[in-house]
This record gives sequence, structure tokens and C-alpha cells, in this order.
Amino acid sequence: MSRLRIVVDRISDWRPFYPSDDVITARDFLALDASDKATHVINLCGELGYLGTGYYVSLLAQARGQRVQPSVETLNQLSRKALTHLELDGVDAVIAEQAKRGLLEGDQLRLRLFFGDSGLPGLERLGRWLFERMPAPILEARLGRRGEGWRLERLKPLPLEALREDEEERFARALNRHSRQVWRTPAARRRYRFDLAMLVDPGEALPPSNRAAIKQFIRAGRRLGIDVSLITRKDEGRLAEFDALFIRETTNLDHHTYRMAKRAEHEGLVVIDDPRSILRCTNKVYLHALLGTHDIPAPRGRLLHRGDLPALRRLAATLSYPQVLKVPDGAFSRGVVKIESSEQLVREASTLFEDSALLLLQEWMPTEYDWRIGVIDGEVLFASRYYMARGHWQIYDHSKGKVRSGGFDTIDPAKVPAKVIKAALRATRLIGDGLYGVDLKQSEQRVVVIEVNDNPNIDAGIEDVFLGREIYTRVMKVFLERMEARRRSLAPAQSATSSSG
Repeated sequence: MSRLRIVVDRISDWRPFYPSDDVITARDFLALDASDKATHVINLCGELGYLGTGYYVSLLAQARGQRVQPSVETLNQLSRKALTHLELDGVDAVIAEQAKRGLLEGDQLRLRLFFGDSGLPGLERLGRWLFERMPAPILEARLGRRGEGWRLERLKPLPLEALREDEEERFARALNRHSRQVWRTPAARRRYRFDLAMLVDPGEALPPSNRAAIKQFIRAGRRLGIDVSLITRKDEGRLAEFDALFIRETTNLDHHTYRMAKRAEHEGLVVIDDPRSILRCTNKVYLHALLGTHDIPAPRGRLLHRGDLPALRRLAATLSYPQVLKVPDGAFSRGVVKIESSEQLVREASTLFEDSALLLLQEWMPTEYDWRIGVIDGEVLFASRYYMARGHWQIYDHSKGKVRSGGFDTIDPAKVPAKVIKAALRATRLIGDGLYGVDLKQSEQRVVVIEVNDNPNIDAGIEDVFLGREIYTRVMKVFLERMEARRRSLAPAQSATSSSG
């Protein structure tokens, strides 16, 4: 586990709590040099305003490459009302929902949030929401009633010494949940070089990795000295505890997966899927334009605009059918409609335009299977063929209220046609150096890229059939190499910080 520093103004501030070797005074922390091995810091000091003692604790922690809560950015935002309101855009809707449920009484309410824990039944969501956006260990939120509605009037960080006696036990429980390693004795801690968070959604119907694969990732990481912890969207405020984030939940732009990727990247974590890859891969309109600009073979197609319905009726009469109509951000064969006639095109487009200003219309290419080439760090990871669902024209059939899929086989990438591999690698180079799954169709000598997925499936018993557990090791080795490179890049900055004193 990464070593943790809990910084307080005075050791006596920590007296009500379980003794821990991780606790250090602000004065001693500020005097540390680059030899300090801590990578995570919880700042419980006072004087958190600009150039105060607590401010300098967070400032120097970040200069040393340590992950700290609260960060300097969070302290600056909390000190300026305009920045706080900008960061907390949407809080009014969350508060209104809590008020509607009868959870807010009287005319004013003060909440003490300990790592997002409000201590009040029913207000868990509000506390978690505020902490995810302003991750400070101790926050005080003041809510007030204005007319018929409630508003957040103030949000400020507090030091450990501000706790009342009746709050100490709740704070200890919250800290225990937030940073479980604080309560272990040093001898009991397993020594891992890095900490990796794997984001999952236990309730997701079609996750990118099944449970057996998740277990294999965890084992592969730990063999390499990486402690892998499973987190969910509720743990957004904990991201600063980790060295890397691995998203194994279906991604989307207007979604917590993208927000968490952005926050992790901002905190300096190694991130797969990184925000740029999510942005570039989740929208089929973007991919269509990107592939076309770089002359990478793709199905012939055109963009349809919501304002061109009259022109669409004329166009529809000139086309040959079938065609395929796609919404920009569909996944797992959803949001994709096979069009059999001009009348159906106009009807389906009119419906889909209610949710998207642009649609993608492409030629229909019937094949027995689609290629899926997995790529990580610019190298082929796996090669699978996904067959169409029985009696259906897609891999996934969502009709009749159930999801059915076709068969598969995963083979040695060396046996895949060279054209397929070349097109897949060319496509991923336009996206980045993360983990991708390129879907391609092959019809005789013609090979086209259907899409690039930033969050490809790696399931035990499917994509790992050829490589076995080595596929999980290869993914974790990429994380290891990048975390090591990041640590090396921070070493000069840490040395400079030490020598300048």
C-alpha cells in the first residue's frame, strides 16, 4: 500500500483517536525532504486560506508529487464564491430532491461532512455529491430556505480541531472507510508499490469485464506489486488515494465515468480509459469524420441533420436498401436500426432526431461475423470474431425484452489477415495509446473499420481464450510502466523542492 500522511496542527489534536504512525504535525511535514516515501496526504490542519499553514501543507504535498485532500485547487475554489458555484453547478437540483422527500426541516440546516458522510439518514446523497466535487476531509455546508426552495448558502473546509466531542466517533468511522490502511499496523500492511482503482458497476447488465476477469486483473496486478481495489461511482472523492484508474464500466460522455476519468487525470493518475479516448470513441459521428479525414476504410455513409427532414424525404427515395441508421452514442448494438425502405428511414429518423441533432446513415454490409482487434499501448492484445445472434443481423439482439448474442472465437493474432490488423492499428493511432477494441468487417478483400471502442470487453472465457491469464498481465504491465515513469518524472521536482529549502 502507498504510505499515508495525516497532517494535523498539533499531535494533541489526534489524541481522541487510535494512535497511528501516519500522523504528523504540519511543522514536521513541511520540513520533510524528497526522501519521504509517502504518496498520499490527508490535510486536517487549520489556516486553510491562501498562504496559511494548511494551505502550504497542500501546496508542498502537490509539489512533491503526493496526492492530497484537500488539493490547492479545492481550497482556492472554496475560498472564492464564484468558483464554488461554478464547480457546484447542479447542487440546487440535488437539494430540491432532498427537500421534496421531506428531509430538510426548519429554515436553516448546518451539515458537518466527514469525507462526504453527513451523519443524517436520507442525506447521504447530498453529502456524497458535495464531497465528490469538493473533496475535503471536513466540510461544513450551510443550507437555507429561500421562499419555497432551499439553497446552499455556504460551503467551507474545517480543521480537525473544529470537531465537537460528539462528532469524533463519526469522523473516525468515516476516515476508516475512506482510508482503510490508516488503521492497520505497519507490520500488517502488505507492501505494494502502487495502488490502482478499478471502476465497476456491480449492477451493470453488460459490463466490459465479467467477474472472473475482474478477479484475474486483481491477481495480475498484485503479482506485479500493484494493489487493485474495486470502486464504484460513489468513490469519486477517493480517487486521490490511488496511482491509477482502470475503468471497467461502460463509458459515456454525459456520465460519471467521463467525469471520474477527468478528475483522475487532473489528480495525476494514470488513466485508462483516459478522457480524450472516451470523447473520441463514444460518438459515432466523430469517428465517421475522423476515419474519413485520414483515409481509413470505413462503410460508406453520410450525416443527417435534424433540420433537413424535407431534404431527407427526397434523399430517401434515391437510396438503395437496406441501410443502417445510427445514433451517435449507442453501445452494444443499441441505437442502431436496419432500414428497409424510404418510408422507414423517414419514420425512424424523425424519432431518433428527438434525442440527437445528427444521425449517421451507412451502407449495410452483411457478414457472418465482425472482427474485434484488441489494442493496448499501440500493440495487438487479442483478436476475436463475434458472430451475429441467431436469426438476427447484429451481434447483440435486444428484441423481445432479452439480450441475446452470437458465438465467438478468439485466435492467434498472427493468423488474422494483415489488412485487418493494419486497419485496426491505424485507427487506434488516431485515438491515443490506451486500451481499445476495433470492430471491423471483412467482405472478400474489402476491410472496413466499423468503430473504435475505448472500453472493449475483456471477459474470462472469451477474449482471454488464446492468451489465458497473460492477457491480464499485459494490461497491468502497461499500468506498471506508466506509473513507474510518472514516479521517475516526479523525482527531479521532489529533489528540487528539497534542495531549494
